[in-house]
Amino acid sequence: MQVNSETKTMEEREENLRRERLAREVTFDFRARREARRQIENGWTLNVQFMSGNQYCDVTSEGAVEEEDAQYFWQTHRVFNHIAPTVESRVAKLVKARPEVKAIPFSNEDADMRAAQLATGILSYSFERANVKKTVSDGVLWSEICGSVFYKVRWDEKAGRKVGVDMNGEPIFEGEVSVSVTPPYEIFPDRWDCDFSSVQSIIHAQAVDVEYVFSAFGKAVPPDPESEFAGVNFGAKNAAVFETPAAKTTRVQDKKAGGRVILLERYSLPTKEHPNGKLEIVAGETLLYEGELPYNNGMRGERTFPFVKQDCLKQPARFFGTSIVDRLIPVQRAYNAVRNRKHEFLSRLSAGVVAVEDGSVDVDELAEEGLAPGKIVVYRQGSKAPEMMDFGSLPSDFKEEEEWLEKEFSVVSGVSDLSQSSTPTRVTSATGLQLLLSQDDSRMAATKENMREAMTEIARQTVRLYKQFAGNARLLCVAGEGGKTQTYYFSAEELSCDDVLFKAEENMTAEERKETILSLLSSGILAGDDGKISQTNKNRILDAFGLGSYENCRDISALHEERAREENLTIREGGKATRDELDDDEAHIAEHTRYYFSQEGRALGEKEKKALLEHILRHKQAARAAISAETDEKKTAL
Repeated sequence: MQVNSETKTMEEREENLRRERLAREVTFDFRARREARRQIENGWTLNVQFMSGNQYCDVTSEGAVEEEDAQYFWQTHRVFNHIAPTVESRVAKLVKARPEVKAIPFSNEDADMRAAQLATGILSYSFERANVKKTVSDGVLWSEICGSVFYKVRWDEKAGRKVGVDMNGEPIFEGEVSVSVTPPYEIFPDRWDCDFSSVQSIIHAQAVDVEYVFSAFGKAVPPDPESEFAGVNFGAKNAAVFETPAAKTTRVQDKKAGGRVILLERYSLPTKEHPNGKLEIVAGETLLYEGELPYNNGMRGERTFPFVKQDCLKQPARFFGTSIVDRLIPVQRAYNAVRNRKHEFLSRLSAGVVAVEDGSVDVDELAEEGLAPGKIVVYRQGSKAPEMMDFGSLPSDFKEEEEWLEKEFSVVSGVSDLSQSSTPTRVTSATGLQLLLSQDDSRMAATKENMREAMTEIARQTVRLYKQFAGNARLLCVAGEGGKTQTYYFSAEELSCDDVLFKAEENMTAEERKETILSLLSSGILAGDDGKISQTNKNRILDAFGLGSYENCRDISALHEERAREENLTIREGGKATRDELDDDEAHIAEHTRYYFSQEGRALGEKEKKALLEHILRHKQAARAAISAETDEKKTAL
């Protein structure tokens, strides 16, 4: 027994030494990556300074960012910030063009259609719950300033509806997908000369409170002074919570000593030795967690990084992208210099420079009071009277250089005058204004495509996480067609990312939608064969213009369409829909036929399809009978 006890003690000691070595190795790895990334990080800091208006600074040869002093005491250092409005205009255009991701079936098979319909419902539900639209909007600002941003897609076990309690009385929740912005300051890859898809390891570093580490992992760590360094100035909201069972049972309510520490999460892709990858979490040189990569979020269900990268502009053979601010900084420096020199010249013209003979006047008094209107200047008898030096008029070179630099802002950023002001200075015709808008879209096409790719990848990982964690029975309620609530009751086995394609489509704004409808109306496309607009199209046009809620603007045909949609749902659930004598057969036929050829209708079973066809035929027979009766009445009247 004593030998076994000594052996166990030796094994525990060796295990503790191994964990200490691993914690130190992760910490040293982070420090080496941080030092290798220092120059890139200083560039981001310089971009942030220029964006905020502190534009008289630069990166020194040692890699630090320091303020620039004026060469002469009288030189002005005013800032005429054109970078901030340019970035704000680009962000506004990108947020406006933020796409909507939908799942489309890989084939016409019923199983693929069902998978696509279910995946679209999950995306609609999870994106709304995780507030993905706002998250992507925040990420766009980071990518425009620093060149890259990352989204962390993880499964939050403490979100969703409460389904029970565990043995310790802790509540159990369904769990939901969480999507959060991860600034580039927090990401440290193992390589800088390749794209995101080629790296093998990533460290996610965050400055968090020591209380958070204790509550999440059950271990007390000392505060770390390095947590206050410039590169890690973020909070704990983006931290991934891999809370161990031991941490749950040992959690206490009283807080430990205050302070912050750098929480390091090192993700390593699968290898032959570790087929499911590795995740190591370290804080204060203490190993908090060690295990496999947590999520099956790869293309074929393999485990990979829970991050999605979005670039402003990609760089070849570079991990991080480049931003527009990088290109605008030289233009901004030149613009500030021209405007300041111009103002100094104007100050000389207005205040004047006085030339005096040595010893002829009291120079100190003249320097302090200047030449005020009505001032009596006393100078020594026999000497030359003080006189104002003539600098001529303002050279035209100032104006030409200023206008050229303003144009350079537009050329470099891809944002025209029309996007930044309501009254463009150089274009007045409608054709020219439309051309400017088209040019803006063309210049920003690469950035928009990067955003679409990022949102598509977020959608893929979201569906894969639901497949991994949703369980055998999950209920989702989303807003369906016609404002009706649509319910999805599914199991994780029904989800498949291999049978669907994810497509990001750019949404039309309300103004663009109205303009398109007016163009269709003027061209006559919305009219029927008789040249008249049907009541159904009228109702949809009123809805598009925001007038659908007015009772005096809608016809009774809208009620017939709503009843037809309810009958579609009844048939889909296996019920029987009957025709009423007061039904508008034409409206019902149009709505039922649209549903029959829709994606949801094609996914119906054979029994439901047959019932829907029979219902449509009854409406068609009634419509033909009504037309025949009307024809007979006309013949009788003649």
